Amino acid sequence: MTTNPTVMLVVAGLLRDEKGRFLLQKRPPGKRHAGLWEFPGGKVETSEMPRLALVRELAEELGIAVGLPDVGPIAFAEHDADADGPAIVILLYNIERWTGDPLSLEGGEIGWFSQGEAMDLPKPKLDRDLLEALIRPCSQASPA
Repeated sequence: MTTNPTVMLVVAGLLRDEKGRFLLQKRPPGKRHAGLWEFPGGKVETSEMPRLALVRELAEELGIAVGLPDVGPIAFAEHDADADGPAIVILLYNIERWTGDPLSLEGGEIGWFSQGEAMDLPKPKLDRDLLEALIRPCSQASPA
């Protein structure tokens, strides 16, 4: 019997403005993936449900309030464990509504980007995978 490797569960939010642009944040200096753009979110803590973790993370990182009914699953991406760390699974949730204006509260930049602009930004692989899943029509999805 083999044991499963440790998996880090991460949540991220897809926020769109009235023009349909995506909100992305830049990782601050000194953190892993510093200088790369990603969907806002963070790690799910032990015994925490993913949607609640995302509500907490968006409040901590962006200063916005999100209600649970406004959080819906939209995509996921995963990365196997390697020498740099554990396996990672990112769950991306669509955020229908929020209260407050998103602000960068943890030191990195934030910005609103069109789909094309977002694709051109330097991003960690899993955020690239999530963005590609959002823009790829279902008919182009490759079979498992």
